[in-house]
Amino acid sequence: MGKPQLFSTHVLFDEPRKKLAEHFDVEYWTGNERPPRPELLKLVSGKNALISLLTEKIDAELLDAAGPNLRIVANVAVGFDNIDVPACTARKIAVTNTPGVLDETTADFTWTLLMAVARRLVEGDRMARSGAWTKWNLDQLCGTDVWGKTLGIIGLGRIGRAVARRASGFQMNIIYNSTKPAAPEIEKELHAEYMSRDQVFEQADFLSLHVPLNDATRGLVGPAELARMKRTAFLINTTRGPVVQETALIDALERGVIAGAALDVFEREPIIPDGLRRDNVVLAPHLGSASVETRTKMALIAVENAIAFFDGKRPPTILNPDVLRLGI
Repeated sequence: MGKPQLFSTHVLFDEPRKKLAEHFDVEYWTGNERPPRPELLKLVSGKNALISLLTEKIDAELLDAAGPNLRIVANVAVGFDNIDVPACTARKIAVTNTPGVLDETTADFTWTLLMAVARRLVEGDRMARSGAWTKWNLDQLCGTDVWGKTLGIIGLGRIGRAVARRASGFQMNIIYNSTKPAAPEIEKELHAEYMSRDQVFEQADFLSLHVPLNDATRGLVGPAELARMKRTAFLINTTRGPVVQETALIDALERGVIAGAALDVFEREPIIPDGLRRDNVVLAPHLGSASVETRTKMALIAVENAIAFFDGKRPPTILNPDVLRLGI
C-alpha cells in the first residue's frame, strides 16, 4: 500500500517537512495568501490527513468536501476555535493541537507588548526613523513605569503563569482571576493573589488576557469591564481577538477611559479598525508564538500527531479521544 495522502495548508519548516515526507505523500499550499475557500475545498478532497493553521475554518462543509477518507486534522496552534470538533468526532476524525511548546515564547511577547506600550516605544521609533527627533527634552515621550506596578492576569493557565513569573523581576504586585483559584503552592511561587474578575479590572495597572476563546470568553472585555479599569491602565491581549469587543475598546480609548492598549490579536483578523491605529495602541500581526524555534516545534507536534495516528497509536495531543474508542 502507498503512503497516506496528506494536505498541509502551509509549507512547513525543514525538520517537520522532512519527517512528514517519510510517512506521507504530501501536498502543500504554496501561495503567498491563505488558500481561498473554494480552492481549499478542492484540495482536501480524498485526503487522509490535514495539517491546518488557525486561519482555516474546519467545519462540516470542509469535512464533507474531504470525504470519508479523512482521518485526522492536526492544527498547528494551541487554540482550536477554527475547528468544529463535534463535527469531526461524528465523522470519526481525530483532532489535535499543539499545546505547551509556545508558552514561554508567548509570555516573552506579552512582555514585549507591555513594555512597548508603557514606554511609548513605537512612537519613539517612528520619531527617530523619520528624522523628527532634533533635540532631547525633559518631557519628551514620557511613558509609564512598569516596576512596582500591579499586573492583573485574566486566565492563570500555562501562559498566564509564565507571564506572572516574568513580573517578579519588576517587583510587581500580581493579582489574577481564573475559572478557579490556582493551587496554593502556585500562588506562593508567583506571589499572586486571586480576586474576583471585577477586582482585577479595577486594580490592575496592566491587564493581560490569557483565556481560551469559547462561548464564555467571547466578548469578555466590553464597556462595563473597560469602565472599571483605571484611567492610567493598559490592556494587553495576546490570546484571541474576539475576547475583546473592539468597538467598546475604541470608544474607551477615544474617551480616555484607559491609557492605552497593546494588541497581538484582533476581532476579525487580519482586519484592524482605524480606531485602533492610535499612538497609545501598539499593534502586532499575531506574533505571540513567532520564533523560529517555537513555530518549528509546533509544526513537529502536528506531524508527530499525524504519524502516531496512522501507526495505530494515540496522537499525543488529541482533543477528541472518543474517536479512538469509536474505531478507526
